Amino acid sequence: MGEGKTKIINIFENDSPLSKETRRILKQKLEHCGYAVVREFHPEAELIICVGGDGQLLRTLHQLNFPAIPFVGVNTGHLGFFQELHPNQLDEFIFLYDQGRCTVQQLKTVKATVEIGREAFCQQGLNEIVITGDQLQLIHLNMSIGDSFIEKFSGDGLLICTPAGSTAYNYALRGSIVDPRLDLLQVTPMAPQNTTAYRSFTSSVLLPASLPVTIYPEKRKNAGISVIADSISRHYDSVDQITVELSGQTVQLLRFENYDFWRKVKSKLL
Repeated sequence: MGEGKTKIINIFENDSPLSKETRRILKQKLEHCGYAVVREFHPEAELIICVGGDGQLLRTLHQLNFPAIPFVGVNTGHLGFFQELHPNQLDEFIFLYDQGRCTVQQLKTVKATVEIGREAFCQQGLNEIVITGDQLQLIHLNMSIGDSFIEKFSGDGLLICTPAGSTAYNYALRGSIVDPRLDLLQVTPMAPQNTTAYRSFTSSVLLPASLPVTIYPEKRKNAGISVIADSISRHYDSVDQITVELSGQTVQLLRFENYDFWRKVKSKLL
């Protein structure tokens, strides 16, 4: 920001007592260093801080509609894969931030376009798009990659994730861990059916960023579709097709100079 302008920082936290106390302390420290800390979203903020776990960071991203402002997370939750800081690192963080000794990690997002007749509905996620049937009923999805029809998938559903989301729900489904510096999508089956009646692929598939995945749900009576973006679910009836692809929008995550993705994978997942 230009000289003389107030340096604005947003802080959002979850409802846990530790998060609220951490926010109070962090606000006090930042204001002492000349920052204006505001709770309501400010479009001229230079940084957004999320206090909580990964869920709080994702909720904030969705509530603010993926703003083009760097985020940093203070982990008061459990896993904290996106979160860069712990509550005991606040002084270190402010010092390094003032010194400009942080980097910005650009993370791709994924979007789903749901077409019903002449209407189109869009959903966006940092981690993944999940397509399932109502109440986890067996679902049949005709799937194309690019211009090529691949198969009629039968099972609980499909998960399509970004590299950033490869360590989330995708990993629980035995999908591959992908370095976020790679530019691709991953399609992972959810409880695929392999019987004499149904044949479905059983392992995750990695796709170049330029290839969209198009899903044509098999229409059955009283069989709706749920499309879930980062755990935010929407229900649709009579879906004609769903196109899932990387969006042109990125999420900016602030990282310390010594951040290393694979070191975090080892400490959090392995």
